[in-house]
Amino acid sequence: MPVQITIPSPGESITDVVVGPWHKASGEWVQKDEIIVEIESDKVTLEIPAPESGLLHRVAEDGAEMTVGDVIGSIEPAAQRPTADTVQPATAAQSNAAPAPSAPTGDGESKATSVARKLAADRGVDLAHLAGTGSSGRITKSDVLAAAAPQVGPDESQRSRDEDGPDLPRSLSPTPAAAPGDRAVRRQRMSKLRRRVAERLVAAQHTAAMLTTFNEADMSGVIRLRKQHKEEFLQKHGVGLGFMSFFVKACVSALRQFPRVNAYIVGNEIEYHDYVDISIAVGTEKGLVVPVIRNAEAMSFADIETTILDLATRARESKLALEEMTGGTFTISNGGVYGSMLSTPILNPPQSGILGMHNITNRPVEDPGTPGQIVLRPMMYLALSYDHRIVDGAEAVGFLVHVKNCIENPQRMLLGL
Repeated sequence: MPVQITIPSPGESITDVVVGPWHKASGEWVQKDEIIVEIESDKVTLEIPAPESGLLHRVAEDGAEMTVGDVIGSIEPAAQRPTADTVQPATAAQSNAAPAPSAPTGDGESKATSVARKLAADRGVDLAHLAGTGSSGRITKSDVLAAAAPQVGPDESQRSRDEDGPDLPRSLSPTPAAAPGDRAVRRQRMSKLRRRVAERLVAAQHTAAMLTTFNEADMSGVIRLRKQHKEEFLQKHGVGLGFMSFFVKACVSALRQFPRVNAYIVGNEIEYHDYVDISIAVGTEKGLVVPVIRNAEAMSFADIETTILDLATRARESKLALEEMTGGTFTISNGGVYGSMLSTPILNPPQSGILGMHNITNRPVEDPGTPGQIVLRPMMYLALSYDHRIVDGAEAVGFLVHVKNCIENPQRMLLGL
């Protein structure tokens, strides 16, 4: 009797999903627990394994909109498994030839995630010659990026780490350029995630009295401290010392001083939080996600860096659970990794504040130690968008000045000031 493949619930309150790419074709033999299809909701992407070994029969195709519990296919466990006789025999020359050492066994297309397949097509990477580092040998986006990345020498690699800024992935894969004179028009269905993000951003502008205040921070102290200790930090903790941990620490300190920036409006009440759960905005191929660093106030620099690396990596591989992307009390958005000079970030409801970081550029400023003396310093513009219904202008400015002081005097954070 066929075993039905139904759509599981991705999480509480999620009922509608979109059928993502199938990894197996109808009539193909699948093994139990082998990933056969992905489903996408407005918050997470789930991989569905085969419930039994047998022949696969698909009834829903890519892009179909379904609800939780719907049947999208079935597996016939009693069917006869295809034998080796159905495969074309190899020629004598092929059988005597030595296998290529760089090509792993298995079908690279079927073992790659949907993001990895798209990225491989854009970058011209042959998946058949990649060995996956994901679970069960799956080829992930990181594997494709590593294969497509040019090799650099130690000096160039070291220089890029010093100058790039925050240590998060720098960009999403670019769209291939059209040929000159090409006037083709294409339409592509928006993913559930991107539609949900669009709804939330529009809702934030319609419901909150949103305002943005700006400041700038001299990054000299953080850069000097990072260069001085980053090698020892990496050896001891197994993770690089980036700039994000400094800003998380600075925001934790500022939120303690200005608790309404860390609060929600719930009806006619203000809900204060005695903890700090910081959401980190991460751009992915499918849209913006905001995984949460829980209890950031209790974390060390190493804890923060390790958590950010883990969350950002799994976000880009669509492996985050729903509970990892909900419940943040404040958000940090780092547009500087993409080269942004200045922006006005949009609130992440129901939060009351979001900090926007930007790129670091050398600009002429007055040396605070020598009035009248102009020097070049690595400066970063900072933007705080806040809900004016709950946060007053003086609080918002004070919050941003506190962050600026922490960044320009990083020893304050080490001393808990």
